[in-house]
Amino acid sequence: MNLPLSILDLAPINKGQDAGEAIAASVALARQAETFGYRRVWYAEHHNMASIASSATSVLIAHVAAHTTSIRLGAGGVMLPNHSPLTIAEQFGTLAAIHPGRIDLGLGRAPGSDQATMYALRRDASSSDRFPQDVLELQGYLRGETVVAGVNAVPGNGSDVPLYILGSSLFGARLAAALGLPFAFASHFAPGSLHDAISIYREEFRPGPQLDAPHAIAGVNVVAADDLATAEAELHLVKRARVGALFGRGGRTFTDEEADLVLESDAGRQIEQMVRYSAVGTPDAVRDYLVDFARHADADELIIAHQASSVTARLRSVQLTAEAMDTVPAR
Repeated sequence: MNLPLSILDLAPINKGQDAGEAIAASVALARQAETFGYRRVWYAEHHNMASIASSATSVLIAHVAAHTTSIRLGAGGVMLPNHSPLTIAEQFGTLAAIHPGRIDLGLGRAPGSDQATMYALRRDASSSDRFPQDVLELQGYLRGETVVAGVNAVPGNGSDVPLYILGSSLFGARLAAALGLPFAFASHFAPGSLHDAISIYREEFRPGPQLDAPHAIAGVNVVAADDLATAEAELHLVKRARVGALFGRGGRTFTDEEADLVLESDAGRQIEQMVRYSAVGTPDAVRDYLVDFARHADADELIIAHQASSVTARLRSVQLTAEAMDTVPAR
């Protein structure tokens, strides 16, 4: 099965790390992904989360691109309601001018933050309602067909940076289909509507300037290790860390014992539901799971969130998965 693999990277700040170390780890991951034949690495915009260092997405992309040579890099995604379309067109137009043919731009309409952070971002509560119009405005700047008379993105004008619509609901599927854009579903943390969303996207797709036929991407978690016990132990550590990410706003921290108690509660069942689509185990087991999941999701491409509690374990998961899926380029 010729299945393109990509990576979603949140630049996680693991226990004992600082942001600089997390960003250095993201560089190492992208270099590993490039070596082992992954198609792209995307970085997600999140704010006010102590465990994530990917908030300034375009800055992170620029840094990683300067330390890699060929792999595609992009946003997975920019939360467009937090920004003006012109600003994003200029940022990604600049990236494309520096690294031609390597830059993607995935777009979401969620805030990527809580209510207080939305205020700090100066985000209008109704700005997500303008998401379809903002996508079209952004697309116009990048295609050199501005919809705002007399305003062009420089850099960006005519750069044709490819756009992707990201979503965890049917709204994004319908919008991507109507605009003739690729669609990426966030099934790595919001699995509930996966089938309906991709089915609707394929049924309603209309060709556009960027795409003649639908291209569906599905997110999936992967913990690949040399043995099952190691993989399962890593997944448990990841779930503990997710307790802190989801429930630790405002500086609250959890001991391992407290995190385990949360995992055994109703909140823990929520986390279990979030990681429903996870390939965990040895390379052969991960390969079988990913092949089955791609068919199950009707996906043209998988974007993998490699889950691990350390940089070493994460890089090992990247390598083992690529080798099992036979993506490694011939040398």
